[in-house]
Amino acid sequence: MSQHQGTHHYVDDPRNEDILISVNGELLPRDKAVVSVFDSGFILGDGVWEGLRLHNGRFAFLDQHLKRLWQGAKAIDLDIGLTRDELAAELQRTVEANGMGSGVHVRLMVTRGMKTTPYQDPRVNIGGATVVIIPEHKTPSEREGGVRLHTVHVRRVAPDVQDPMINSHSKLNCITACIQATKAGADEALMLDPHGFVATCNSTHFFIVRDGELWTSTGRYCLHGITRGNILKVARDDGIPALEKDFSLTEVYDTDEAFITGTFAGVTPVAEIDGRAIGAGTPPGPVVRKLQTLYKALVEKECPAS
Repeated sequence: MSQHQGTHHYVDDPRNEDILISVNGELLPRDKAVVSVFDSGFILGDGVWEGLRLHNGRFAFLDQHLKRLWQGAKAIDLDIGLTRDELAAELQRTVEANGMGSGVHVRLMVTRGMKTTPYQDPRVNIGGATVVIIPEHKTPSEREGGVRLHTVHVRRVAPDVQDPMINSHSKLNCITACIQATKAGADEALMLDPHGFVATCNSTHFFIVRDGELWTSTGRYCLHGITRGNILKVARDDGIPALEKDFSLTEVYDTDEAFITGTFAGVTPVAEIDGRAIGAGTPPGPVVRKLQTLYKALVEKECPAS
């Protein structure tokens, strides 16, 4: 097993030193791409964001990502200030200015913008939203075996506390979960819902395979993941029973296979949870390997080579 460095650890790429970053439509070098200390994102984490993958010069599942971005912005009454087509065009302009084609991860961030004073009320905001696009040459690091998860005390909360459906900049609960897992020597945190059932991980979605069935949480206490949804689709299309349901850690520890999903790394097998080896202890298992193949094919279909 490789040294634990988190589920988003990537291969260093010197080209990232010279990237151009879009800040409100202006392309700036890395050291000049800054926002004000009066920006709502800096002061309060007031904003929404998306992580996107560029493959063959195309953004994978862009419509789904923009739909989720607009849903979150609507929920917090944030005016992005651009149409979806305009934002899509700026994303494309940014990666083309950097000569990027594949193996690229893009962080798209939208905050409520500038404030006249550091205070939470949006009525002290002036001007429009701040829109930042950071494209990087980023491929996942190679791993021997799968990742290790640790169940943490930090819970995913109900939508009347902070709706986990919103991909907000305010991620402190996920950060504290990540810290606890890191201190325990794991790669990622496994988080429970308020009822004690398995919900999700701190930055990825969680699945298990039991007796030929694919299980993931109900989705009530996690972000509506784009990769999560696509894995459910390709599994069902291939005849694999894929269920969204409540299940406990007892069922997780006794599962045949487990894996996590996310925009960055796709489908990643899990080797160990809370010190317990998963399945045969030699991931990936057959179902995970099949899902990795199906998902890669879906990405190629979504982003065909020119």
